[in-house]
Amino acid sequence: MKYFIKLFAVVTVIAMLCASGCSKQPAASSDEYEVTDCQGTVVHFKEKPKRIVTATKGTDTIVLGLVKPDKMVACDRNLDDPNSSNMLELVKEIPNRVHLPKLEELLVLQPDLVIAVDWGNLDYVQSLRDMGINVVVVRGAKNLSDVKENITLISAALGEPEKGQQLISQMEARLNALKEKVDRLVPQDQRQRAILISRVAYYGGKGCIYDDACQWAGVINGLAEAGLHRGTNLTKEMIIKIDPDVLFLPSYSMRGLADKQAFRDNYIKDPSLQHIKAIKNGKVREPRDAYIYSASQDFCFGAQEIAYCAYGDEFKQDDQQHLSVAE
Repeated sequence: MKYFIKLFAVVTVIAMLCASGCSKQPAASSDEYEVTDCQGTVVHFKEKPKRIVTATKGTDTIVLGLVKPDKMVACDRNLDDPNSSNMLELVKEIPNRVHLPKLEELLVLQPDLVIAVDWGNLDYVQSLRDMGINVVVVRGAKNLSDVKENITLISAALGEPEKGQQLISQMEARLNALKEKVDRLVPQDQRQRAILISRVAYYGGKGCIYDDACQWAGVINGLAEAGLHRGTNLTKEMIIKIDPDVLFLPSYSMRGLADKQAFRDNYIKDPSLQHIKAIKNGKVREPRDAYIYSASQDFCFGAQEIAYCAYGDEFKQDDQQHLSVAE
C-alpha cells in the first residue's frame, strides 16, 4: 500500500510537470536578465539587486545616480569626508562604511551585488561568485569614455538601463552648456594654462579624467601640453618650464593625516617658483577635490570647477552638487 501511494505521488508529479510543459530547466522569470562585464563574464540576475556594495567612491557615485540609497548596504568611507564628498546628506541613509573592502568584510554585509573595479587585487571576485554572489567588474575609469561605459554597464547590472542613458544624457547636456559658455565668455587668446599638483601620485597628465575635464572647461592642461602622460612624476623643474597661469593645489588633507599648509608652502614659498606667473600673480587655487577627481556622472561638475578656478565667478557652483535620475 505504501509503495502504491509513493508510486501514485511520483506519477502525479510527472503528470503535472508534463501538463505544464516541463523541461530540464525552469522557465526564466520575466524579471531575470543578464549583463556582460568588462572582463567578458556573463552575470545572471534573477531580480534587481537590493543589497549593493561597490569597491570605490566613483562607482558608489554612479550607483547613487541610478537608485535610491536604500538599495546600498555600504559605501566608501570617503563619502563622509566634506573635502572628498559631494553627497554628504545622501549617504547618511547608507548604514555601513568600507574602503577597498576585502572578502571577509563583503561577506558580513551579505550583498546580492558587488561592483568591482579592474585594478588592484581581484582574487575575491571568484570567491564571491563561488558563493552565489553576483559580481560585476567595471573599468577603473581613465577618461570620460570609460565613465560613460561604466554608467552603461552599472545601470544594466541594476536592471535600470534606461536610467543609465538618461544619466549620460544629463551629464552631456551640462558639459555642452559649459563649453558653450566658455566659448562665449573666454576668447582663445585668453585661455588659461593650468597645472594640477595632486596628492595622488603621477596624476594630472595626458590620459586621465582631469585632462578630459580641462578640455571641457576651456583650460589648457599644462602637463598634457608639455607631453606628460598619466603616470609621469611632476617635478618643480617641469613647473618652471611650463610656467602656468594658474596653479591648482589640493583642498583636502587625507582625512586629517597630512599637513595641508605644509604641502601648500612647499610650492608657494619655494624660492625657485616665485617667478612663475601663477605665484607671481596670486593665481593659486584649491579646486574642490570632491569634483575634480570624479570618475562618475559628476565629472561635469569637475569640469565646471576647473573653469571656475581659472575664470572666476561666472562659473561658480554650489557645494554638494550631484547628478541623479534615481526615483
